[in-house]
Amino acid sequence: MLSVIIGTRDSERALVPTLAALVPGAMSGLVSEVRLADGGSADETAMVADAAGCHFMVLDGPLGRRLKAAAAAARAPWLLFLRPGVVPDPSWVAEVARFTADGRTAETAAVLRAELPPKFGRRQAWSFLFAALGGRPRPQQGLLIAKRFYEQIGGHSDRAVDPEADILRRISRRRIVTLSAAAICDPDA
Repeated sequence: MLSVIIGTRDSERALVPTLAALVPGAMSGLVSEVRLADGGSADETAMVADAAGCHFMVLDGPLGRRLKAAAAAARAPWLLFLRPGVVPDPSWVAEVARFTADGRTAETAAVLRAELPPKFGRRQAWSFLFAALGGRPRPQQGLLIAKRFYEQIGGHSDRAVDPEADILRRISRRRIVTLSAAAICDPDA
């Protein structure tokens, strides 16, 4: 039903809480696979991926190209892109299941509600406040999108400086729903 895609590079420490938060989705049958699109990690990211049963793909090139390749290899009709260090709260499973079951969402994407981490700085607080007041969704909120819609809009760009922010901009705010489930974001994610 859902392929989770995470772009990694030396993400061993940030990846562990993100993968742990995905376990309830796998246990419920919502998450069918987790694909890590790695850019050549020198730490133990591959070992973490193996222990968690993830598909680990080492790919050359920019993040956009790696995410697009992982999406092309994904088997599920829905894709959930997350950054390492982003931890969806426990309600994410029910929210995502509800969103993907709604037939009207074929050309609509979703993000998780941004939530401040326990320790944050002034810059993060302003950024979260802006997002909460209806600003453009941030990559730290993840992206839930039908694979067919993802392909229709051309996927992640390998030319964009920030391919995750670029795809959110190209989808447009009017076609992005903010789910009530929160994404607790590592300030460095």
